Amino acid sequence: MTVRISIRGNPFFHDFSFPSFRFILLSLKGMNEMTQEVRGLMSEGNIWKQLTLFAIPLVLGNIFQQLYNAVDSMIVGNFVGKEALAAVTSSSPIINLLISFFMGLSVGAGVVIARYFGARDEAGLSDSIHTSMCMIVIAGIIMTFAGVLLTPFILEWIGVPDDVMTDSVLYLRIYFYGILGVMVYNMGSGVLRALGDSRTPLLFLILSSLINVVLDYGFVVWFHMGIAGVAWATLISQCISAALIWALMMKQNGLRFSRLKLHAHILGEVVRVGLPSGIQNAIVSFSNLIVQSNINAFGSAAMAGCGAYTKIDGFAILPAMSYSMAITTFTGQNIGAGKHERVRQGLKACLVLTLITSFLISGLLFLFGDSALRIFSNDPQVIAYGHTMLMLLAPGYFLLAISHAISGVLRGANRAASAMVIIIACWCGMRMAWIMVTVPLFHRIETVLLGWPLSWLVSTIIFILYYRKSNWLPEAGR
Repeated sequence: MTVRISIRGNPFFHDFSFPSFRFILLSLKGMNEMTQEVRGLMSEGNIWKQLTLFAIPLVLGNIFQQLYNAVDSMIVGNFVGKEALAAVTSSSPIINLLISFFMGLSVGAGVVIARYFGARDEAGLSDSIHTSMCMIVIAGIIMTFAGVLLTPFILEWIGVPDDVMTDSVLYLRIYFYGILGVMVYNMGSGVLRALGDSRTPLLFLILSSLINVVLDYGFVVWFHMGIAGVAWATLISQCISAALIWALMMKQNGLRFSRLKLHAHILGEVVRVGLPSGIQNAIVSFSNLIVQSNINAFGSAAMAGCGAYTKIDGFAILPAMSYSMAITTFTGQNIGAGKHERVRQGLKACLVLTLITSFLISGLLFLFGDSALRIFSNDPQVIAYGHTMLMLLAPGYFLLAISHAISGVLRGANRAASAMVIIIACWCGMRMAWIMVTVPLFHRIETVLLGWPLSWLVSTIIFILYYRKSNWLPEAGR
């Protein structure tokens, strides 16, 4: 069977007659539901099934995305030492801060692309794809140079201890050499998700994650490269995933270097929708840097223990984040198709699904969390700090799930600014105020960590009130 949608003479979706795509289809055996006549269109059909089928590959993809840094932490924690583990984990908030702004813009790109797709505007769809990829390439080049130059100053600013500073600088600088690959892969994945394809990028991510695991072990255990080894392994595997997704989009979506251009009207739409998400992500990441600096004050064991649980936390919140991404695409497509009531039904389904998964994950963490922490380190102090963080954060994951679901539908409905204000006010403003007031009075690690669940509680209440009281759907009142 050959399925083809053309834009200005270029193949837009999979042409199954190409030999390379026969390999992809064989690899995706059992996932044929998404290869229909109009692939990825979510304005028709069973909502529960569509959200689940769309979110599952996102969860799996995000799991493998998390494996990049988690594997680094596991390898250095077990084969290099506690200080090396602290060096790797201390870099995570910085990486998230610098990347998150542009990843927020990719959310905006996805919303714009989903609307053009839902409206079947082929010309607008092509322009939006090329504008999005051009934007991320420029941003990635800028971030590479900025990250390499500013690494030591940033690490010093957040209070990284002297005993881990050298390793932290080395790891983070090497990471920045490959930051363009990270951004290209994520934007390319965002484009495909906006078109309803959350599965194809998963293949490439699985492959690159496995390569990362092999290279991590080889560079550290066989070649004794230490923390530099895990950094180079991450760089190589991320560049591979970027190259694969770029090649796929050239075949599948008509992506051409010669057509990369910042179309002003498209860029304006992307920035208008994505800038609030970018600012939100950057500010939230900045607040996490402040939290990290307070954790650093308790020493390398606290850094390693909380850093280890942060890796587990990254996996634990993936279903909520994935359902949020799914409902954003779902909302964008259905608004493009003029189906506003279906958007409301989609949010209700998303809330039920994400709450069920969040309760299951919290339960599993209470049962097996300590065992998971020992994957990263067997040091009793490290385990104790990680356990403390688990006991404070895991009970609140259902609150985070509700906030993510409602913020996701707001972004898809072009209410990203409202979601941004709520999240910044709660996850940043409230969290920072909590630390500034309580930590000087009660200098305990528990005091620092309580800022997370308390901010989730307040944001959830505000999101529910906003959803119930405001007219958040465009051209349709509640």
